[in-house]
Amino acid sequence: MYIAYMIVSPISMKLQNSESSVTTFWLCLLLFGVHGGARLTLPKNVNVPAVIAFGDSIVDQGANNNLNTLVKSNFSPYGKDFVDGKSTGRFSNNKTPADMIVNELGIKEHLPAYLQPSLDEKELPTGVSFASGGSGYDPQTPKLVGVFSFADQLKQFKEYIEKLKRIVGEERTQNILANSMFLVVAGSDDLANTYFTIGIRRLQYDIPSYTELMVSSASNFIQDIYQLGARRIAVFGAPPIGCLPSQRTLGGGGLRVCAEEYNKAAEIYNKKLQQELVYLTKTHAQSRILYLDIYNPILAIIENPVQYGIEVVDRGCCGSGKIEVSVLCNHLLPTCSDDSKYLFWDSYHPTDKGYSILVNQLLEKYINDFF
Repeated sequence: MYIAYMIVSPISMKLQNSESSVTTFWLCLLLFGVHGGARLTLPKNVNVPAVIAFGDSIVDQGANNNLNTLVKSNFSPYGKDFVDGKSTGRFSNNKTPADMIVNELGIKEHLPAYLQPSLDEKELPTGVSFASGGSGYDPQTPKLVGVFSFADQLKQFKEYIEKLKRIVGEERTQNILANSMFLVVAGSDDLANTYFTIGIRRLQYDIPSYTELMVSSASNFIQDIYQLGARRIAVFGAPPIGCLPSQRTLGGGGLRVCAEEYNKAAEIYNKKLQQELVYLTKTHAQSRILYLDIYNPILAIIENPVQYGIEVVDRGCCGSGKIEVSVLCNHLLPTCSDDSKYLFWDSYHPTDKGYSILVNQLLEKYINDFF
């Protein structure tokens, strides 16, 4: 789905259920992901050897763990429901959409981070993630929080290809790249943080021109990985960012309603991105470059949660659920008693239950379009 976030200036705020004030940071993350239930049945003679992910926190599998950044999640209560309750740097109480998709395709249980210190080379042929929480298409977005940019992720991907060639040979490497599913998940941090919360780009661009910058950068990156061998590319649109718990808090007024200006910007961006991806598919031979709409499925859950077995959509499970994310969501804070009733785990990222609902819908709608 999607995810993203950004660190704003440190402020002093009083945490719920705490007697003392602590220095904190306004963080904005944006994430939405996908997760599946039953294993997919692929068309006859179709092979998906690997899943390879780029982007932000929705598919960050731990890339930020060793970076000098506050955009991290390698501590409790993140990973509360993961294997052995281990927090690995995934921005979730359990799996990320990348894990869910690779598992749904029957490839392996979890998708590792390319930079995972303990990564076994045997994992490389079945896929890795290069995503870095807090990153975005706008080059300014990752700089603001000190995380890996798309240029960094592309460089790592080139290194990965060379390693793959040494392990399985040139011919099999090209086969893996041509038949794998590539996930590109970004844009939320650009809008929610760089444009609206931090506001540095608002001095230079209005919303239409800024979304043009985002789409142009996304298009260039997609063409870059195409030139390196990628053919099946799933590009996630932006969610209704104004309805994320943190954005309700920052831009939704005293009643914390959905920030409609934020949602409108996401809609403008999504429309332009979809048009660009149609063009890229037409102009790049043998490609399947798909736009995945996550805006409407997420909004549907928010507007009618009971239909999906969800009770709480305006705050996360961690702490007050209104602003806590990354370092603000930590072991000093309580978590809700039943996260399966919540759409969001923290103030930006969905719970395992939320991802599960989204992934089922996305795979059902789009999987056959890849083949």
